Amino acid sequence: MERRDFLKVSAVGAAGLMLPAALAKAAAPAPAAARNKKQSANDKVTLGFIGLGQQVLMLLDLFLPMEDVRVVAGCDVYDIKRDRFVRIVREYYQGKGEKKVKVDVYEDYQDILARPDIDAVVIAVPDHQHAVISIAACKAGKDIFLEKPMTLTIYEGQQVVKAVRKYNRIVQVGSMQRSSNEFIHAANVVREGELGTIRKIRAYVGRDATNPDNPAPVPYNLPRMEVPAGLNWDKWLGPLPTSFYYNADLNPVSSYEKREPFWARWRFFKGCGGGNTTDWGAHMFDFVQWAIGKDRSGPVEIIPPGYSFYEHLTYKYDNGIIVSEEPCTTRGQGVEIYGDDGWIKVSRGRFSASDKRLEMTGPITDNNVSYYANDKHYRAFIDAVKSRIDPNVPVEVGHSSCTMCNLGNIAIELGRPVVWNPIVEKFMHDPEASKLLHYDYRPGYSLEV
Repeated sequence: MERRDFLKVSAVGAAGLMLPAALAKAAAPAPAAARNKKQSANDKVTLGFIGLGQQVLMLLDLFLPMEDVRVVAGCDVYDIKRDRFVRIVREYYQGKGEKKVKVDVYEDYQDILARPDIDAVVIAVPDHQHAVISIAACKAGKDIFLEKPMTLTIYEGQQVVKAVRKYNRIVQVGSMQRSSNEFIHAANVVREGELGTIRKIRAYVGRDATNPDNPAPVPYNLPRMEVPAGLNWDKWLGPLPTSFYYNADLNPVSSYEKREPFWARWRFFKGCGGGNTTDWGAHMFDFVQWAIGKDRSGPVEIIPPGYSFYEHLTYKYDNGIIVSEEPCTTRGQGVEIYGDDGWIKVSRGRFSASDKRLEMTGPITDNNVSYYANDKHYRAFIDAVKSRIDPNVPVEVGHSSCTMCNLGNIAIELGRPVVWNPIVEKFMHDPEASKLLHYDYRPGYSLEV
């Protein structure tokens, strides 16, 4: 991509940030509550948390200290997680000198959405529930911090975008690398044309022991186990069919005092997760789209690993850029971008370049500090709730990044290339691939906007 093309894309992209929100505001129904109005800097944003697992324990560490945020409620289908949430929130506010701390917990997320005193919700449930809960939250007038990947299927993402704009909500998707110094710098280097014409990109999303050959999920094959007391498995399933029986790997037995013994592994099985393609792709593929100016767009051809002479999952863009999902020389998951005038390599806490003119001048994210200790991405959400201006990963961007991830899994599932039109978001003359845009929910669940 030539420098002049980057500048054109950047200009169009900047205008595009304003247009969808403005159009949606004109078309949306009249706001029903003061939550649709700008808040003053001194107003507190009241938060409810939906899903209280390991991810939320880290998110609480970031949201609780914000002076203009008040955590008032949580929801989970597992009673131990609800009790743990109450203890953590109470202990925090009591440590600040409050004698009486009121924090409510629920088993059903609709109880949180029904509360008029809650401004926004943090949705950190497994991927298969993201869309249903997000649409319900939009209808209830809540702003949303939505964990990545945005949705389980491409069609779900399309419906969530419609709901967010119809009901004029603020959404921040949790691809937090967009708020990290090394990735911001790397994106700027590429977008400003410092590498010249981009030829090749390597983006590595990692592997799980379940599927060491490629990043896609595998069929669910864990042994059936007895559902632990206090866990409402039917509510955990949500729209999924009941053929997904309980196994502790999907929802680890929790402790009131400690974190779960391991990260839940639902993400690595077809039907409830997208494997590393979506789990880490929502970070690394997201960065690729951002850097090359393809936010709100996407690739046009996706080729699975092992097809013809393609060793790795490969994405082709209409400007000639090729992205290959393969190991990099960076530490762990990361991205390498090669152009006619140089190269850069970026991963969490690390950045390197072909020459000094491309190096970072500001601080890099501290390797010795938890990546989740950086609160800029979450601060951006609270600021957006107050200003009513989209944050740095609004719903359309989260959707296009998630779509890129899901397209990779669809090509792998079919074992052949697929051709995608990112403008109309459809496969070209491919009914077999089109069937994989979504799956049938069980009765009682829908995506009606």
